[in-house]
Amino acid sequence: MVVPASGLPARVRIHEVGPRDGLQNEQGTVPTEVKAEFIRRLAGAGLSTIEATSFVHPKWVPQLADAEQLFPLVRDVPARLPVLVPNERGLDRALALGAREVAVFASATESFAKANLNRTVDEALAMFAPVVTRAIEHGLAVRGYLSMCFGDPWEGAVPIDRVVRVSRRLMDMGCDELSLGDTIGVATPGHVQRLLAALDDAGIPARALAVHFHDTYGQALANTLAALQYGVTTIDASAGGLGGCPYAKSATGNLATEDLVWMLHGLGIETGVDLGRLTATSVWLAGHLGRPSPSRTVRALAGATSHKES
Repeated sequence: MVVPASGLPARVRIHEVGPRDGLQNEQGTVPTEVKAEFIRRLAGAGLSTIEATSFVHPKWVPQLADAEQLFPLVRDVPARLPVLVPNERGLDRALALGAREVAVFASATESFAKANLNRTVDEALAMFAPVVTRAIEHGLAVRGYLSMCFGDPWEGAVPIDRVVRVSRRLMDMGCDELSLGDTIGVATPGHVQRLLAALDDAGIPARALAVHFHDTYGQALANTLAALQYGVTTIDASAGGLGGCPYAKSATGNLATEDLVWMLHGLGIETGVDLGRLTATSVWLAGHLGRPSPSRTVRALAGATSHKES
């Protein structure tokens, strides 16, 4: 039953991160052809933004070492296909293949900046500045990711003013959009709205933001609703609930796209996503991964289908 609630946006854009953020945390390497088919099926389900891969050094994320082979296979997919670029070399690789959107990945905490990038926060931002500048010069859209916005496994709770400071620097570089990451899934709704209010006060409105929640403590949908109530209309999610973070072992899966779509459609919010086709895609991928999808909605709908067939 669709029961709208007041104070929510009419439409939400889902930024699908499964092919990049989801698969990068898999123990095994998924064949390039399977990744390409995954992206095509996601687009076929109506997802308009699909983060395709990451141009990081293969040593650091071997699961995405096939970026050069994968991107040409999906370049014609009718969707936005942003890619992650950690430095100027990564940007060169992305440009050579015709990428039109890129993302850089910063940290709000020193501990995670060291673990993820082997740099301080300021050193990482200095590395990203020429990447963003050159990307803009080439006419590319640039997204900034900011991890550890709510809690850090080494440092504990992250002060809101620190998150605001790094966010402001990313936006001042020229990022078109900033994705706020709850990397280890410790955020709660009040914390989400307090951070959004502080960012608004700093001149970063909700329309420039996306949210990226992990479901470690079962709070991802509640936090998403809190962000929607504040005016955020771009939500990151991963088909089937895949993902985590290879540099933060306490990080579990991303918010499942199917769980998000179920909630949004129940609220009467448009997404353009066909939930049945999306669920079938996650069931298909789970077969290739050799384990069931973590998404509760996938399990419920797939189970209902199997009961009808039997």
